[in-house]
Amino acid sequence: MTKEVDVVVIGAGPAGSVASSKLIKEGLKVLVLEKMQFPRFVIGESLLPYSMGFLSELGLLPVVEALKFQIKTGACFYHEGERCDFLFENQFSEGWSYTYQVKRADFDHALIKEVEKQGAEVAFQAEVTDVQTSPGKQVVTYRDGNGDVHAVQCRFVMDASGYGRVLPQMFNLEVPVSTPHRGAVFAHIDDRKRTPDAGRNIFVHAFNDNTAWIWSIPFSDGTASVGIVGNTDFVEECYADGGKLFKKCVAEFPGLNGRYDGVEFMFEPRLIVNYAVSVKQVYGEGYVLCGNSTEFLDPIFSSGVTLAIFSGYKAAALVAKQLNGESVDWENDYSEMLKKGIDVFRTYVQAWYEGTLGDIFFSSRTDDQIRQQICSVLAGYVWDETNPFVKKHNTLVNAVAHIVKM
Repeated sequence: MTKEVDVVVIGAGPAGSVASSKLIKEGLKVLVLEKMQFPRFVIGESLLPYSMGFLSELGLLPVVEALKFQIKTGACFYHEGERCDFLFENQFSEGWSYTYQVKRADFDHALIKEVEKQGAEVAFQAEVTDVQTSPGKQVVTYRDGNGDVHAVQCRFVMDASGYGRVLPQMFNLEVPVSTPHRGAVFAHIDDRKRTPDAGRNIFVHAFNDNTAWIWSIPFSDGTASVGIVGNTDFVEECYADGGKLFKKCVAEFPGLNGRYDGVEFMFEPRLIVNYAVSVKQVYGEGYVLCGNSTEFLDPIFSSGVTLAIFSGYKAAALVAKQLNGESVDWENDYSEMLKKGIDVFRTYVQAWYEGTLGDIFFSSRTDDQIRQQICSVLAGYVWDETNPFVKKHNTLVNAVAHIVKM
């Protein structure tokens, strides 16, 4: 007999967990299909405050707090000896003043296990092999860890598969992006040389004429995530020969006063390239995409998990509404809404690589109000259109950069 549920959620990462939790709270029967076995490693460990409200509302925050992750209260940017700190308590938007730096294996696992307790059925090592959509009835076929094939009938499918991008590949939805091809090389390292005044927030240093940058994300267990982002040729050079150049850059990380010189690597450097992706559409007959299945820009402002949580929540709310017989405007209430936030982040990503954002960050002529408004963007409040740096992001960043350089 074919299993029947209300919604099949593909992927058990943050987008899938948040979507499933929201669907359960709306009284729907949910099956989560996850290709991997959790816990599993994934990069992207620095959260943004905006995501905290969703975790709190869905009852997921207590399990995150219980893991005692490193509290993150802001971000620090460094370039040519100049330092610029943004503290979330000084942001323009009303919202959370802190979040966490998390090891994603632990964070993602804690979320999905709590969602399972809330009532979701979760199948790990479940590889989706086929999805057939039609009005009112969808059929999802998957292969379990033993190689057995199963078919599930549902009323709606949510793709939260992240980098797996199940439906974008299956339905030929992927499109190229206009941004240059970039990649990242990264590792976790021993950070026990960290001093109490060394800071606990993400630390970013721009170099190579702003074409590359290096991150430091401290964890509460005395380790840290470090990585370099840049054009594909450069990061592949960093990765080559056992990560020789990468390890040299880490040891000489400017602004950290030798903190990473001679440290132990928890694992050898890893490489990902050409991660920026997009899609033709984020919804269709009987399905919706959320998280990295929709679009991934760049890791510079740690937007990935926040966009995943936001999109998972918003999409699930609309799915529940539609399955309850109510009318849903997927274009305006989801696709356009999601695009607004992504476009704001895109403006800041482009301005970072062009150097115009750095002009604002490191100028003594940038006043406190501007810093507070930009801080809200860095905290993830990219849908707050009371903030001029959100509402007029297309023009204001370049205009202010021009003014402070005069």
